[in-house]
Amino acid sequence: VQVRQEEEKEALTEAELDQRVDIYLLETETLWMLDMPSALMSEEAEDADRVLQRNKTYVDLCKSKEGSNRFVERMVQTLDGAAKNKEVQCETITLEDKGMMVTPWDLDNPLDAQTEPPSGAEGSRATTGDSSKGATSAEHEQSFTTSSLMIPESAVPARSHKEEKCPSEVVLTSEKLQQDLVVMERILTENIFQPKLAAYQQIPVLIDTAAAMEEAEEEEHAKEKREEGQKGKEFIVSDVPKPPEAAGAPRLELLWSYTCDLTRGHRVSSIAWNKVNPDLLAIGYGEFDSKDQKKGLACCWSLKNLMWPERVFHCEHGVTAVGFSRTIPYLLAVGMSNGSVTIYDVRSRNDVAFLDSSASLNKHTGPVWQLRWVEHRGATGGDKKEKLMCISADGRVTEWLLQQRLDCIDLMTLKRTEREKKKLPGDKGKKSEALISQQAAGMCFDFHPEDPDIYLAGTDEGHILQCSCSSKEQVLRTYRGHKGPVYKVAWNPSSTDMFLSCSADWSTKLWHQESQTPLLTFTSVTAFVHDIVWSPKSAFIFTAVKESRVEIWDLSVSIFNPVMSHTANPEANLTSILHARNNNCLLVGDSQGGVGVWELLDLDVPGSAKVGRARRGCSGSSLLR
Repeated sequence: VQVRQEEEKEALTEAELDQRVDIYLLETETLWMLDMPSALMSEEAEDADRVLQRNKTYVDLCKSKEGSNRFVERMVQTLDGAAKNKEVQCETITLEDKGMMVTPWDLDNPLDAQTEPPSGAEGSRATTGDSSKGATSAEHEQSFTTSSLMIPESAVPARSHKEEKCPSEVVLTSEKLQQDLVVMERILTENIFQPKLAAYQQIPVLIDTAAAMEEAEEEEHAKEKREEGQKGKEFIVSDVPKPPEAAGAPRLELLWSYTCDLTRGHRVSSIAWNKVNPDLLAIGYGEFDSKDQKKGLACCWSLKNLMWPERVFHCEHGVTAVGFSRTIPYLLAVGMSNGSVTIYDVRSRNDVAFLDSSASLNKHTGPVWQLRWVEHRGATGGDKKEKLMCISADGRVTEWLLQQRLDCIDLMTLKRTEREKKKLPGDKGKKSEALISQQAAGMCFDFHPEDPDIYLAGTDEGHILQCSCSSKEQVLRTYRGHKGPVYKVAWNPSSTDMFLSCSADWSTKLWHQESQTPLLTFTSVTAFVHDIVWSPKSAFIFTAVKESRVEIWDLSVSIFNPVMSHTANPEANLTSILHARNNNCLLVGDSQGGVGVWELLDLDVPGSAKVGRARRGCSGSSLLR
């Protein structure tokens, strides 16, 4: 068998590698594939005269042969040259409108500072003087100042380099003016919303005495007109009593709404208060529908300006979760629909991320539905350390490490469980259905208020898993009861053995952590329950949002019907809810980009004795009683 020997290539030495090699690039000859000379020529060309003379000679020749018998006139169809359209791309011509602020000082002083007026100014001065004979010298000087403003630009002497920039432009672009404008805007906004802010902060409302007197006079005048119109007319006094709900029933009153042109049309996905500054609110905007994806926004609103956010962070993908840190209150964590996590520094006015998970190899592959900053004690029991936790649709609960770059480790991988089905006599030989994915999508989670190592995780298959941060594989308990994805779970901050859950199956359920079946199920209307929150003042009251309705339940009054049901925005679906800090107000976000601040009025909070028993850790039955 003959084997072909391969040629061995010699390896290059270092000297040959360092040797300089010259490469020359030459242009090849031009190859003409098609040459069709044009039958037309411009009149401005060099050979235009010669062509015109040639055409004239041809016309004369044709005229001389008209009387000849050998000359015959015939029609011949020829091919015309195809017309071609040539397009040229150029930069667009931008037009700008520029203005300048002029004061009387700017009109007088620059002309007075010149030593001698130019010739154009003298002519205008003479013209003005001829037309106003008999006037005083003061009037003559004033006319000179007015007419000298019409000097052509070429006649004005050149200014120095320092005088080229207009003083007014320097003032308008200064940082001090920008800061003063921000302060002025805050003052005007607080003056406009002063009664609403006073009601929100539970302080007396400043009343304008003159305006109040005018309103009283107008009311008295209108009352007199009504009395005059009713004279001589018979009327019947109705004995029908007013409905009992008209007085003393709980109700919601809208104070204001956090919305602007920038956020209008974006869906509110998450709301979070700053842990240190009670006036600072973070709102995340993002679309959940994959068909209508928009770029996300994370805005920081303040009570000092209710008409425009203090900080705006533009995100490439929809924002699904936001949260402020407690130990470092100027850090804002943002979760997005593509699975990335970004941390912003709200002290900076730029929307550049402080830390980003784009370079992490272990980042989420599904939307980050919820994130929380959780305090944990160290291994030695020393000071508490804050950690950032996230739950995602890829079935992972992660802990993020804040280092030079943002990276994460997995705390738990949520597994799918087969639903328990009753076997029929004829189903003995049938095999069970295989699961499409072994991982269950995580929708929400909440950490225990007293033991942060224990947390609840809601999944898309309707189960709630109780897990521990110290055990990455073992699930402590599984709560089954919902028939749809679990949108929110919330521990009771007062009675820490109880928790609530809401789902897409139109229900809200109350659970005890020792029982794997729900204690109570609350259903009022056939609508998705998007969010729930416990009242910070009572262990018996919670609030839920269902599409366009806000429902407040008081378990000490009724477990069958809510004590209040209010339609906040009939044109939009409600997405999230949050209690205000230190007052009786609710923040409700909707699908049109607005977060309404509602004052809760005439709601009776259960007595302190009931709340005290709940805080000491009552059982499920005692809480329901």
